[in-house]
Amino acid sequence: MVELLWNPPPPPRRGPRQKLTLDRVVAAGMTVAARSLDELSMRKVAQELGVGAMSLYTYVPGRDELFELMIDRAWGVRELPDRALGWRAQAEFHAHEAWRMYREHPWMISSNLWRMPLGPRVLDVQEDLYRVVSLTGLGARTVVHSAGLIESYVFGAARGVITDTSLSARTGESQDDYYAARAGFWGRFFTDERFPTMRTLWDAGGFEEDNPAGDWEFGLGLVLDGIGRLADADRG
Repeated sequence: MVELLWNPPPPPRRGPRQKLTLDRVVAAGMTVAARSLDELSMRKVAQELGVGAMSLYTYVPGRDELFELMIDRAWGVRELPDRALGWRAQAEFHAHEAWRMYREHPWMISSNLWRMPLGPRVLDVQEDLYRVVSLTGLGARTVVHSAGLIESYVFGAARGVITDTSLSARTGESQDDYYAARAGFWGRFFTDERFPTMRTLWDAGGFEEDNPAGDWEFGLGLVLDGIGRLADADRG
């Protein structure tokens, strides 16, 4: 699989022009996954390309390997920040590019963040993110943990939004509709006696979500604030 990620076979130079290429197979897999990752199979990808399923095995061994190639391709949409910027601005850029990747390819929330394919696009982005966090002057382990925290925060935030959007589309019930349909719960069970802190926060408007994008930015700011304070403490 590593060989396929790093040294995909070139198209033949002689003979009739091939109808398929590895790039086309991967692109078709991403098209199928954009409709539903549950549909991703060699048969469905072959249908997307208008060929027989067996012809795909010339290019990729199976679905799992195709999924790894798709992930590496998706990571390739992420641009890298301007190195003239400070570490925080560059880290923010990385986070926004990760967010864009998940929004453009929602099926990516089903990938394992801790077992990314060892592909060139994935590793190019990770190399640059580690470079950015290293600018803080933090120690090696803290740099690795901090970079992972940034990626984990974006992954979790994107997963929540994408999952909720998908559920709303499937059920026809928005998040507001969901809670409105359960109006009887609040008066019967959500009492001051049992949930005094949550009730106080509720009454003060703490659970109002009038700006989801702002909420995401707020959380990212907290993550970067924490990394910055660690760096300041290390410098004494």
